[in-house]
Amino acid sequence: MSRTRNSDHQFDLDLGDDHANPGEPPSAPEMAAVLTEGEHMENLLEQWQDAGWIRELDIAFARLIRELCREQGESPEPLLLLLAAMASHQVGRGHVCIDLVSLLDNAGQTLALPPEEAPRHGYPELVDTLPTPSDILSQVTLPDCIAAMGATSAVSDGLHTTPLVQVDTRLYLRRLWRYEQRIAEGIRSRLSPSPSLADATSPSATTLRQALDALFSPRNDVDYQKLACALAARNRFAIITGGPGTGKTTTVVNLLAALQATAGCDSSRGGRKFRIRLAAPTGKAAARLNESIGNAVNRLPLDQLPGNVDLADIPTRVTTLHRLLGSRPDSRKFRHHRDNPLLVDILVIDEASMVDVDLMASVFDALPDHAQLILLGDKDQLASVDAGAVLGELCQRASESHYQPATATWLKAVSGEQVPQTLVDEHGEPLDQAVAMLRKSYRFTEDSGIRQLAEAVNTNRLDQLTLKRCRDAAFDDVIWLNGSDRAPDLEATLEGICRHAITGSPKAFRNRGVGRSTDHGELAPPVGYQHYLTLMNHRGLEADSPPEAWDDLARQVLEAFGDFQVLCALRKGPWGVEGLNDRIARRLLEARLIPRAEGWYAGRPILITGNDYNLGLMNGDIGITFSLPGQGNENGEPDTTLRVAFPSGDGTDGIRWISPSRLQQLETVYAMTVHKSQGSEFNHTCLVLPDRMSPVLTRELIYTGITRARSWFSLVTGDPDVLTASSRLRIRRASGLAEALRSSVPVNES
Repeated sequence: MSRTRNSDHQFDLDLGDDHANPGEPPSAPEMAAVLTEGEHMENLLEQWQDAGWIRELDIAFARLIRELCREQGESPEPLLLLLAAMASHQVGRGHVCIDLVSLLDNAGQTLALPPEEAPRHGYPELVDTLPTPSDILSQVTLPDCIAAMGATSAVSDGLHTTPLVQVDTRLYLRRLWRYEQRIAEGIRSRLSPSPSLADATSPSATTLRQALDALFSPRNDVDYQKLACALAARNRFAIITGGPGTGKTTTVVNLLAALQATAGCDSSRGGRKFRIRLAAPTGKAAARLNESIGNAVNRLPLDQLPGNVDLADIPTRVTTLHRLLGSRPDSRKFRHHRDNPLLVDILVIDEASMVDVDLMASVFDALPDHAQLILLGDKDQLASVDAGAVLGELCQRASESHYQPATATWLKAVSGEQVPQTLVDEHGEPLDQAVAMLRKSYRFTEDSGIRQLAEAVNTNRLDQLTLKRCRDAAFDDVIWLNGSDRAPDLEATLEGICRHAITGSPKAFRNRGVGRSTDHGELAPPVGYQHYLTLMNHRGLEADSPPEAWDDLARQVLEAFGDFQVLCALRKGPWGVEGLNDRIARRLLEARLIPRAEGWYAGRPILITGNDYNLGLMNGDIGITFSLPGQGNENGEPDTTLRVAFPSGDGTDGIRWISPSRLQQLETVYAMTVHKSQGSEFNHTCLVLPDRMSPVLTRELIYTGITRARSWFSLVTGDPDVLTASSRLRIRRASGLAEALRSSVPVNES
């Protein structure tokens, strides 16, 4: 039995004589046949792939299950093949597993199938006639799924080596289940308070208290940064989470200084300080942390600390996680693992919301048993592009803290800060005692529009008053550029985005100004891309200018480029990255700010989209293309060479110059997706939302887009209702990490 295409490009499930009308949706008996005949099921999965609904990888995994079952003399049920394909599909969407209860309750929503904008590959009638997963699973019950999984040796509870693992009502690919278990075990083994600090009257606890008192000035309200330092010092695993401007970097620098003070006074260590490493998921995030942590270290009152702490004891060099672990080209494995652990006592990972389960499991594999892990990040930001939402799941209860009375008492004794009673819970879980949330923003004032809009979105309280203030430019730092247009014209709006991107001025849409942020004082008006291009085009350097002068110019241009960024929710289409990058480039060419709009040219900003270990460039790194003058050709005519300038990424302010011919995975970055912007901040961001809803439009995406802005935020929408509709939808990634932390299932590593 095989699938067939007829001359009208319609698909036939090839279900036999019962299917009387090819091209029409199959009837209930026909769909029931899909659940009883394996070939019918495979035929349907292939048609879903042809329709652009699922990946070839998902079908290949279902076939693998079929072949493994046959090798054991089993005849796998078609339902098992469907569940296997859907489990693989969910991993591709960022889920660690597939939850069968959610699947059967609403398969369309759980799987996002059929997708809203699936590619049709020349067969437009296909998507209108295919049965959907909801159609098929409407006849299936949870006991049916349990029975199908229990009837095969391809599924186990994890104690045996099988390609699929079932835990309660969750179905995992074994690789993802193993990652989750390794993370849970790594955290669980580090949750007990350090023996030297468990007693608040111990010498180490006394030193810690002295250090915290020196690092933090007295306040009239609760100092959540000081509480976070004390809590994070207590265990070998800790999370410090908070929104933008809450002082995560300042807090962790003070924490490291306090820990080095305790080490310096610990007689059992002989005054030996801790070996500390700092890391981030991307090169851009590492560079930003490197800059902010260096500034914070220079403000430390080291002379007031016990333990003889000096500047050399607090690292300021930040690396990417892949560099830290030792990436191997063309391999998922790292040089550092259980048999070759990192030489580290304390590891700090910033922007931890971007770390997926695979990478986080590798981190725990590479940590020596005694090492302390500290995660920093905003729990409300977008999760990693790949599978898992590790930080978000670990911080599910962070807002209420749930500190046990004993924890609150210890914190009071060591930090001098009284934990509010609303954050105390006698039934608090062990993980709760390791999670600290910073609750005061130092970047934005109470009347900041960026702050109010971000909080309204994040708490699902985006009301009409806030929207009206954005439309009317009532905020000093936020403007909804076309918020008054109920039915924005596509072409006019896209052209307005381009003008706004070039100048940064809201006059691209209407003749109104933007005020001054009271938090930042008298700032210059927002700027667009003409800022960095003007700086570049009036450089005043010649062929005989020293390399240091070119490096200095590159640093200035890269910094100027970071003053403004267009962010998109989508990749494709007129509202997406691809369409806007092309359109903005053409408008910059018309304005004579760049020499061409295609290929390589001076001024082209690029984003690295894949790790290149040979060049030392990581996914997310941004570079600017320069035209460097040569010494002249043989005819005495001037010549030029194109080179791309990147920050060195090694913790210094150095510049690396790389030939465009050596760069492989990249894209122009006048516009970037919100996902790609994580780990970055820009002085001014313009968030572009499309004219219709899409599965990627969620509260987390809107919040992340808003909070990339430091000083100015502008918004453009293809439909004004998309903003409010997106803010009501949350990302719910299926996972069992929180439950795994409460259990102790042994992991079979084979």
